[in-house]
Amino acid sequence: MKYTSILLLSLSLVSGFASAGGTAEAGIGGALGGVLGAAVGQQLGGSTGAAIGAGLGGAGGAAVGANKHSRGEAAIGGGLGAAGGNVLGRSVGGSTGGLIGAAAGGGAGGALGNYMGNESNREAHSRGHYDDRRHYRGHDRRHWDRHDRRDWHRR
Repeated sequence: MKYTSILLLSLSLVSGFASAGGTAEAGIGGALGGVLGAAVGQQLGGSTGAAIGAGLGGAGGAAVGANKHSRGEAAIGGGLGAAGGNVLGRSVGGSTGGLIGAAAGGGAGGALGNYMGNESNREAHSRGHYDDRRHYRGHDRRHWDRHDRRDWHRR
């Protein structure tokens, strides 16, 4: 029965990311990843393995579901939330409580991390401090600077 539930969770995790890119998707990914990681970690390494697995699964799930520019924040939030939720849930309600806690913590952490990353990017854009080379394609002077350095003796 446990292997069937792990298989169903992994299939739902994979199929849930067809439209990845938002706060809700990061939350769902963090929750599903946290539960899946906790279940697999429990089988492999007991309660410590469940906490580590929940953290890794929550981080991976939240990062896959997050926006492109805030994947790091979502991964940190999902991982910390899922691991913390697993430990707290296990102390309150045993192994089932650990799975519920990993889902709640991973979902909340992933969604919150993605939201905070989006707000940080929005704030940087509004202040004009956003310096990303991808916005300046076609205006790259490195090619000409290389020629200028090569011909320094002709000046």
